[in-house]
Amino acid sequence: MTTQSLNQSSSAVAPAPAVSIATRRPRAVLAVLLLGQFMAILDASIVNVAIPNIRMSLHATGSALQLIVSGYVIAYAVLLVTGARLGDRFGQRNVFVTGLGAFSIASLACGLAWNSEALIVFRFLQGVGAAVMMPQVMTLIQRTFTGAARARALSAYGAVISGGMVIGQITGGVIVNANIAGSGWRGVFLVNVPIGLALLIVAPKVLPSPTVRIDRKLDLAGLGVLTASVLALVLPLVLGHEQDWPLWTRIALGLAVAGFIGFALVERRVHRTGGEPLFADRALRAPELVLTAATLLLVMATISGWMFVIAIHLQTTLHYSALHAGLICLPNGLTFGIASMNWARIPARFHRAMIPSGLALGAATMVVMGLLLRDGRGMGVLELTVFGIMGIGFGLAFSPLMARATSKVPLELAADASGILVTNVQLGMVVGIASFGSVFLSLAGTTPLSAAHAVSLTAIAEGVTVLVAAALAGRAAR
Repeated sequence: MTTQSLNQSSSAVAPAPAVSIATRRPRAVLAVLLLGQFMAILDASIVNVAIPNIRMSLHATGSALQLIVSGYVIAYAVLLVTGARLGDRFGQRNVFVTGLGAFSIASLACGLAWNSEALIVFRFLQGVGAAVMMPQVMTLIQRTFTGAARARALSAYGAVISGGMVIGQITGGVIVNANIAGSGWRGVFLVNVPIGLALLIVAPKVLPSPTVRIDRKLDLAGLGVLTASVLALVLPLVLGHEQDWPLWTRIALGLAVAGFIGFALVERRVHRTGGEPLFADRALRAPELVLTAATLLLVMATISGWMFVIAIHLQTTLHYSALHAGLICLPNGLTFGIASMNWARIPARFHRAMIPSGLALGAATMVVMGLLLRDGRGMGVLELTVFGIMGIGFGLAFSPLMARATSKVPLELAADASGILVTNVQLGMVVGIASFGSVFLSLAGTTPLSAAHAVSLTAIAEGVTVLVAAALAGRAAR
């Protein structure tokens, strides 16, 4: 098939020449890309059920645990767009393989970490590798597939992104419980090493490479301001509850707001001076893209925050084993995957209302879960059923959101659009873990009943957040 190379971000620049990335093995391409994507998403959540073991083994504080989980996602989120630019500049296949190698080495280092500080640093580096690798996935999907095949590929991509979080919980529980060769929690990182090595052998032979590369500029000013703003937002949310919200946390939150405003101004200046801002102006003007990105941010904040909180609650409050806590997520993962992969079978006349309706269902089940768990009860048949219905709601929303937004983006803006969408997905994970995790840890107290009240209030707050996302999705549909 024939596609077009990326334009410069400025609308005044003429379209670039066509770029051929034809391949006779589209299924093999998709398999390699999605397996790499799955590894990166898995590592955003696989750590959750290992948290109690890491706390005991490394004597980590609650704030350190949040940084171990969110440090990976912070690096992943803020460097994604730069990773997409590197793909245009040096070729998506080459950059994918480079990021995969860095990710695999960092995974090995995480598995060998000797204290919580070292693990936080290695997790950050692991996120850097993921940020270099992952933007190439959506770009190559958009350039390799067309029509119905692209819709199916993007549905699979969406299922991997959110389904991978749930599967990560289960996989983490299995690995920690198996304790192979006494590895304990270290196994959740070391499992990436053989998979990464296998992909490093296969990917160069399978992935297509464009015949023309675009020498795109890197927006270092925008990257610096965005990184500082995200850190100013996340660090006080993570550390504030343990330090009783000192003055510096409030100052940092104010600086974060100013930083995001400054980021918008920097991006506007870069665009006016003929540079290439992180978030390209032409891509931002694509129909529905901004509303979809905001919706995805809220949805992923809810999903990631809930997975972090429920993993701690099940193991710390209810004393479930890591395996038991992981398997609790199985109904949610199954229903999410089924809904994500089959939403296109629903008659097209219902698609406009399907996304906000699915999110409304997710919000309702989140609130019901909060009410059911408020008295400290365990996860019985009723709770697991509600958890499964929650997966249906989110599954009917997430993949269609991705497919609908990207279907309206010109092919020459594929990398920019994918960078914007996936950056918001990852920022949502950061915000969700930091904010909802802090709410839970601040309210949990020292008794099982206080922890149950904390998880209940957190779930209800997340339900309200999903309702906001449903409203945004409904506005985009109109």
